[in-house]
Amino acid sequence: MIGILFYGALGLGLIGLAWLIKGETAEYAGFTRRRALNAAVLLCLFTVMTGVAALRIDVGNDYGNYVNTFHEIYVGGYVVTEPGFNLAVRLVYLLAGGENYLLVFGLFAAATSFLFLKAMYEQSVDFALSFTLFMLLGLYFRTFNTVRYYLVLAVSLYSLRYVLRKEYGKYVLLICATALFHKSVLVVIPLYLIAALPWKKWQIGLGAVFAASLPLFRDFWTEVALRLYPSYQNTIYLEKDVGLGESLAAILRCAAVLALAAAVWREAVQKDRANLFYLKLNLLGLAVYLCTSFLPLVTRIGYYLITPHILLVPGLLAPLPPGRKRKLAYGAVFLFALANFAYFLLTASGEGVRVLPYHTWIFTEREWLNGSYIF
Repeated sequence: MIGILFYGALGLGLIGLAWLIKGETAEYAGFTRRRALNAAVLLCLFTVMTGVAALRIDVGNDYGNYVNTFHEIYVGGYVVTEPGFNLAVRLVYLLAGGENYLLVFGLFAAATSFLFLKAMYEQSVDFALSFTLFMLLGLYFRTFNTVRYYLVLAVSLYSLRYVLRKEYGKYVLLICATALFHKSVLVVIPLYLIAALPWKKWQIGLGAVFAASLPLFRDFWTEVALRLYPSYQNTIYLEKDVGLGESLAAILRCAAVLALAAAVWREAVQKDRANLFYLKLNLLGLAVYLCTSFLPLVTRIGYYLITPHILLVPGLLAPLPPGRKRKLAYGAVFLFALANFAYFLLTASGEGVRVLPYHTWIFTEREWLNGSYIF
């Protein structure tokens, strides 16, 4: 209960701080009072987010596995992690003069927090609302898990700017470089580019047929997936069919976003290229969750497609003129996000998440800190 109250207070406190950030009205490139305040708030958000993540110990479903992986990388053992990640760990341990996994977790926390904040601040039409969704949808707290994945997820969110600008060379190079830390990110190259294309009715129909074929020929598509990602071969992940029940929260979220987009189509989607692009990603995400539950760790693919919700939803609400429709839309979004946050907090200690209870190494026995404790 204490952990739930801590996360709740942390989330709502940071959200309140984020709403101090306002648009910069000065037309010249000087450092105005408003820009100074925005920078101070962003620095505060970054410091708290990084601090809470860096001070944790044994928080996250795979925290212990990562400690073991860091050790194996350091001693030259066998690991399945990507070369860029391995090099980063070796470099940190070299500079630290020995094994210091707390420092590695801290640096990854800082990089992940920075990239998410930068993407939201520079790419959202309403940073405060984007940050609110980032916290209430549980994205920040989930970064305590799978540090490689959430780092590349932040990069994938940042990379959307290059797709929208049609700077595809920069986009592909960035994603390929990021794949040195978690190769699953390569999946966004075709998916994001597909969403950037103008869709015709026959293409939508063909896509629907393809999506329907996935669960019907699951053995074939599982084999294809394993050829692309062989590290899952002969693992327990193949025995886990998350099912629609496990993906229900994501499916409901995608459906809610579709309903919101339909309600504001004329004002916010019809002539807005960015919103239409993000909405196509939402449709692809919905198809992934509905049709590929049999694939190992399908949520990793899905999150690449639905994390842009934190950019899309503000984009859908911002063009609405003052009035009853705007109030209803904002109210519905906040109620849905709060309900999602409550559900997340109630399930945050469960298998696959385990970000509760929260422990910090500040109050932990010394053997955790000198590297002698390995999970």
